[in-house]
Amino acid sequence: MTYRIHHIPVCPFSQRVEILLALKGLSGKIEFNTVDITKPRDPALLKLSKGTAALPVMEVPGGLTAIKESRVILRYVDEVFDTNPIRRTDPYEHALESLLVQREGGFVVAGYSFVMNQDIGKRGEYLDKLLAEYRAINDILVNYAPGDIWFFDDFGWAETVFTPIFMRFWFLDYYEGFDLPPGPDYDRVRAWREACLTHPAAQQVSFDEIVKLYYDYAKGAGNGALLPGREYSSFVFEPHWKDRPMPPSDKYGHSASDTELGLV
Repeated sequence: MTYRIHHIPVCPFSQRVEILLALKGLSGKIEFNTVDITKPRDPALLKLSKGTAALPVMEVPGGLTAIKESRVILRYVDEVFDTNPIRRTDPYEHALESLLVQREGGFVVAGYSFVMNQDIGKRGEYLDKLLAEYRAINDILVNYAPGDIWFFDDFGWAETVFTPIFMRFWFLDYYEGFDLPPGPDYDRVRAWREACLTHPAAQQVSFDEIVKLYYDYAKGAGNGALLPGREYSSFVFEPHWKDRPMPPSDKYGHSASDTELGLV
């Protein structure tokens, strides 16, 4: 049996593992099985995940049960393939980078809640919550990061955790016209984010791919759920996302049909 991770299309949490393996020079060491979330879960996969729909889930050779939770999987992979560890091995340095990594949960919630919001009157509220998360990250980078751009001297553990989320938040750039404001409250995190987005080890997905596949999220329907009047999810495998047009960016106005989205 090989190491195998089951995940949804363009899953940010399994992209972390892909980035980690690329940094180690071990791309291809783990098999990635993409799950079509527009269809009912396979019973065998539900058995692996203990009956939940949560992904990713990782099968481990010789393991009595599969591993869940993305950062648990990430640390397991870093330790099993222990050549060139990505997290810092010095306890103090790992504690410093962990101060930043522990902000990831709130950051994810703020961004995904923002894109899924359908009430334009609450847009400012969601924007404020996301900007508060960015300021908190900026403060940690300013006060605790030894590096000038990266947290330490190169793309590492914190970058591996956050980069896939920065990439998913391209959907906010497109559907909400989001950008970080100028000024010292955001300058450090802005530079860090831009460096993360352009790193060679983190190019598994593209802006267009994220925007097209996450259109339904921007209309309030996540994880393959169907919107009213639609027969296909934006997460379907076919037609391939490269063959589809860019969706309309006005998420609060017009709702695109399957035809407009290039799904039929």
